[in-house]
Amino acid sequence: MSQPTPDRRIRVALVFGGRSSEHAVSCATAASVLEAMDRDRYDVVPVGIAKDGHWVLAPDDPEPLRLAPGHEPEVDGTASSVIVPTSATDRTLVVHEPGAPPRTLGEVDVVFPLLHGPFGEDGTIQGLLDLADVRYVGSGVTASATMMDKHVMKVLLAASGLPVGPYVVVTDKDWRRDRAAAMERVSGLGWPVFVKPARAGSSMGITKVTGPEGLEAAVAAAREHDPKVVVEAAVTGREIECGVLEGHGTTPTRTSVPGECVVLRNHDFYDFDAKYLAEGDVRLDAPADLPDAVAERIRTMAARAFDVAGCEGLARVDFFLTDDGEVVLNEVNTMPGFTPSSMFPRMWAASGISYPELIDELVSLALERRTGLR
Repeated sequence: MSQPTPDRRIRVALVFGGRSSEHAVSCATAASVLEAMDRDRYDVVPVGIAKDGHWVLAPDDPEPLRLAPGHEPEVDGTASSVIVPTSATDRTLVVHEPGAPPRTLGEVDVVFPLLHGPFGEDGTIQGLLDLADVRYVGSGVTASATMMDKHVMKVLLAASGLPVGPYVVVTDKDWRRDRAAAMERVSGLGWPVFVKPARAGSSMGITKVTGPEGLEAAVAAAREHDPKVVVEAAVTGREIECGVLEGHGTTPTRTSVPGECVVLRNHDFYDFDAKYLAEGDVRLDAPADLPDAVAERIRTMAARAFDVAGCEGLARVDFFLTDDGEVVLNEVNTMPGFTPSSMFPRMWAASGISYPELIDELVSLALERRTGLR
């Protein structure tokens, strides 16, 4: 792949949308990044993936992509098709338009995959880009796949000595073969519990269940997003998050000041509506009001989780801080929400890196990375 030179802009393909239930969130992320990218520095190519998996050349306009009450943005699958490279010897993007011969968009220097959830954040697009030796922002196949699956993530982190809360996994086979036994195992966690799709984000499909009577319906709701379900024992405490960035060269992994998500009203927990649609129901504090020693412990654990998982580029690591001061690792998100109001950019802004600078940093890290096995 050709490297950008001082006399030309860095060509970045923003890939967003996708087949997961987080399609609209991905579009909202793309709107913010499109608006913030320095066009004197970057030649931006917006590539949308429609809900049916069709790749299209999207308009370079953030407005239709914004997420708001009453409006969930969606990639227009009828736009001109984009054919992505799968060969390490030919890395050009090709556009097909009805009634016209194919035209090339040329090579890109970096792909910025702004996809959330399965069929994007889970290592699938990373594998496609690796096949073509294309550099991209964020973690590779293994880290993306293992951190997307909440079950595998917990096994990996716990094996490395990081604290995770009690949980039960309900696979598709478990549910089909012996539903009663699966629910009995969950009852052993005590109540309440949180029922989650194993491989979804943005709080999609999550239900807080306060007793056995609500469990079956909650599992069914989670299974609409993923046949594999994780049920977690409730952890009473504060929700603390920490942003992580890969170090340059031999420099160590970097962490932001921790932030806190405080649900003020109208929600039992930090659900999808609270995150994206409800103004004034949630307060995001960055930095979080924590003793210095606790903040440092959280930052150390976040960096450790990032390195243990083999993450690259960026991640947001989420924790619970219990009333007795215990820190419990909840999850590692390899492509966190990335609007300026999202917690990841807010924590880095509080740490001295602005939103446009954060984009520059991520593209720079991607350009430094070699292709192939690493």
